Amino acid sequence: MTTLITIYSILITILAYFIGRKIYAKHPSPFTTPVFFSTVTIILVLLISGLDFNDYSTGKDIITYFLGPATVALAVPLYKNRTIIVKYGIPAISGMILGLTVTLILAFVIANAFSLPQFILQGLAVKSITVPIAVEITELYGGNPNVSAAFVILTGVLGTMIAPRMMDKLNITMPFARGIAYGTIAHGLGTAQAAQESEFTGAVAGAAMAIAGILISCFFPLIDNFL
Repeated sequence: MTTLITIYSILITILAYFIGRKIYAKHPSPFTTPVFFSTVTIILVLLISGLDFNDYSTGKDIITYFLGPATVALAVPLYKNRTIIVKYGIPAISGMILGLTVTLILAFVIANAFSLPQFILQGLAVKSITVPIAVEITELYGGNPNVSAAFVILTGVLGTMIAPRMMDKLNITMPFARGIAYGTIAHGLGTAQAAQESEFTGAVAGAAMAIAGILISCFFPLIDNFL
């Protein structure tokens, strides 16, 4: 029975994402982005079928396992385009630092404006890095990892919904620049969206996601003291 549930979980995940990509190709919209569409679809399927999330997690964990090799594989297009990456390395790092700084300032302003508690501030501070790093950082400094994970996921979903159209409107067409934006702000989900645009864009987003995680990890002690 467990094996059947695992297979069922894997199939609905893959099918939801596949359908999401098809719909987005024909009807591009923030609400038809594959990540958002598949997330909503899977939730509805679980509710209708009565499948418990813990049971679904067995299949989800298998899919998640392959994210490791997939992320490592992004190094191949990075190596192929190493000349471009070296050329734009300093502007890219500068842009990432500026972007992360702006998100931290906004988090502080919003939290103060609404008198939000400390653990909310910590969650907002790590919202633009991937979940495992955000959770570890939050736990180290006595925050609420569940709140941080929720903010990270919400940021990733909103990033994949809004970023493509926003960059199109601003006429940001350079794959390198788009990849940096996706990876810095929307971490893993943004990288998945970037990979749909091109192999190189996805690779740059993956690198940006990793660097953003390192930067926040290094500076979070200062951020936490300031908060």
